[in-house]
Amino acid sequence: MPKTKPPYAQGFRDQMVELVRSGRNPSDLSKEFGCHVTSILSWVRKAGGSGATMLPADVSALNAQERQELIELRRKLRQVQMERDILAKATAWFAGKSEKTFTPSTNS
Repeated sequence: MPKTKPPYAQGFRDQMVELVRSGRNPSDLSKEFGCHVTSILSWVRKAGGSGATMLPADVSALNAQERQELIELRRKLRQVQMERDILAKATAWFAGKSEKTFTPSTNS
């Protein structure tokens, strides 16, 4: 007969549920504490009740408006990153130019 692991203590399960509800990633918790991610997810589902929060795995279930907003925000982020890169290059170019050209002060 294959040996099975004894069930996890109820206190341990409750702690995992609380950690997931506080925002921790179930896959990170499974690696950290040595239990399977599906076990953690099932404990959270069973805990359910009125205090249950959305699991990180359920975040992919966006409605059409949220999906469109996400697409728009990603587009804006790419635009801002491109502008930042251009400004960084321009700053470096102007900084290099200003070292080569010396303008004496008029107060002498």
